[in-house]
Amino acid sequence: MQVTPTHLPGLLVLQPQAFKDERGWFMESFNASRFQTAVGHVVDFVQDNHSYSTQGVLRGLHYQIAPQPQAKLVRCIEGCVWDVAVDIRANSPTRGQWFGLELSAENRKQLWIPAGFAHGFLTLSTTSQFLYKTTHFYDPACERSIVWNDPALSIQWPGDRTPLVNTKDQQASLFSDAPAM
Repeated sequence: MQVTPTHLPGLLVLQPQAFKDERGWFMESFNASRFQTAVGHVVDFVQDNHSYSTQGVLRGLHYQIAPQPQAKLVRCIEGCVWDVAVDIRANSPTRGQWFGLELSAENRKQLWIPAGFAHGFLTLSTTSQFLYKTTHFYDPACERSIVWNDPALSIQWPGDRTPLVNTKDQQASLFSDAPAM
């Protein structure tokens, strides 16, 4: 597995090795031992989530607060998305900074998003299927969101049209009102 640190401490791009031949390819999408070596500590995943979206759908920017802060390992298994993580950690020197990359079925990249980051993605292809492994169960009482187009964050979402965003995400908080993690 290739591990690439980002400019946001703890946020990692992971790319499992694919073994190709005339039949196609095979890869280990997750190996606990290799993953824990990459992130530097033991991680216990408790829930897997799977979403399907059509082109132009934007989901996010979501996170959970204590006592259920979620870290996530995310990947796109069909289509292509623009994936974004925003550092919202209280004492982080990179608080308020974001990182974005294309995740696709073709590039097989994954993003490790530690607790203390808000997360969202925009579907670029006709459809996408997106998988999340999380370290805490979903808890509606701990769920929070930052509005996807917050001017203080200046996230560069690709495309020239307004994304499809559900009502809950349209009414999300501004970054300045988000509790620090």
